Amino acid sequence: QVQLVESGGGLVQPGGSLRLSCVASGSIFSINNMAWYRQAPGKQRELVAIITKGGSTNYADSVKGRFTISRDNAKNTVALQMNSLKPEDTAVYYCNAFITSQPMGVSRAYWGPGTQVTVSS
Repeated sequence: QVQLVESGGGLVQPGGSLRLSCVASGSIFSINNMAWYRQAPGKQRELVAIITKGGSTNYADSVKGRFTISRDNAKNTVALQMNSLKPEDTAVYYCNAFITSQPMGVSRAYWGPGTQVTVSS
């Protein structure tokens, strides 16, 4: 079994910062891409940022220059530093990772339960 658990969400004023963290645990042989998605009320889930095992990153246009994704391969964690937050960043943020549980096994996508981020004055 593999679990992803997010932390760090909350209420912040516009212009403020938050740092989200996600840790993967359980039967893990290797972790490939890790990512953060978000889903606002009434909208589809969208990719926010993604990072490869080697550290290459990509961001949604709406967060470029404000958000930074990072990972610690030794600790099986991924983080999202969010600066200059805007009300439109309000959403539930989900951690995603492609994980192989056994040598020669198949990589599967896993999701965390989500953490609420609310940007409001």
